[in-house]
Amino acid sequence: MRLSASRIVRKFKPLRPDRTVPESLLTLRPKRFTPKTFMPRRPAPKIYGKLGNLEVRLARSRSDLRRAQRLRYKVFYEEMSAVADAATMISRRDEDDYDPICDHLLVVDNGVTPNGRRRPWPLKPRVVGTYRLLRQDAANRYQGFYTQGEYDVATLIEARGPNCNFVELGRSCVLEPYRNRRTVELLWQGIWTYVCEHGANVMIGCASFKGTDPEQHAEALSFLHHNSLAPEEWRVKAHDNLYVDMNRMPASEINNRSVLRSLPPLIKGYLRLGAFVGDGAVIDRQFGTTDVLIILPIDAINARYFAHFGAPGELLPEDAGRPKHLV
Repeated sequence: MRLSASRIVRKFKPLRPDRTVPESLLTLRPKRFTPKTFMPRRPAPKIYGKLGNLEVRLARSRSDLRRAQRLRYKVFYEEMSAVADAATMISRRDEDDYDPICDHLLVVDNGVTPNGRRRPWPLKPRVVGTYRLLRQDAANRYQGFYTQGEYDVATLIEARGPNCNFVELGRSCVLEPYRNRRTVELLWQGIWTYVCEHGANVMIGCASFKGTDPEQHAEALSFLHHNSLAPEEWRVKAHDNLYVDMNRMPASEINNRSVLRSLPPLIKGYLRLGAFVGDGAVIDRQFGTTDVLIILPIDAINARYFAHFGAPGELLPEDAGRPKHLV
């Protein structure tokens, strides 16, 4: 039906004051808008230390974790001799079942692009160093520490009792251009602050020599056996089916000065802090390394390093993000 102009005017003419809207039509009126309540933004996670453009902090998101895994792939699989399966080659990330239950310490560069130029627009910071940290309470809820796959650390944990709190360190790597003292110091500042925050008494983890032939490292392994073997109350042995004897040379035939120069920097750093090594080495064929167990009780740390990192109990929660030697 076509409407004439007069009918259109009458149809849309406003109601007279004496006429009301039928009650049935009131339900068709839109409801009054009520603003939604938004959740407040979560506070930014604490930064453990800064040095120039670099900062050390924990991974905050799945994206952070993936960037750490890509860094691990680059170092372990592209630079070193780790053997990747098909899934790892496709994803180009080093990942395993322990990653979701661990904390991941990151050193990030906020100031440069991947080609080294200063970036003119904000981008995600570049992860240039990482350490994987596993607390004992998380390990107990899962299936124990990763290190248990090579060494009988469960026996040590049981022997030390419930008042001894362990933290496992692993998957340590730094991007090649950043392998210098300040990056290592930032990582150690983050580790030390984390350990103090969580009240840990002992740090454990595996450190590695390149290659799977222990004879290539006979002098270094023998040096560790003769000079840094853990005392009985801290000694952990490699599983029998994986055990490789570290005592391959008499102590009298070892050139201590030469060995100390040739030790991997990570192992050398642990020894300077006062760490012990476990009984026996283990060949890790997936990563193409010869592993030794590092055991570092907090009480055994050389006291002169407390002046650098702060003694246990000195880092209060409000101070933990302001390292005294880096800020």
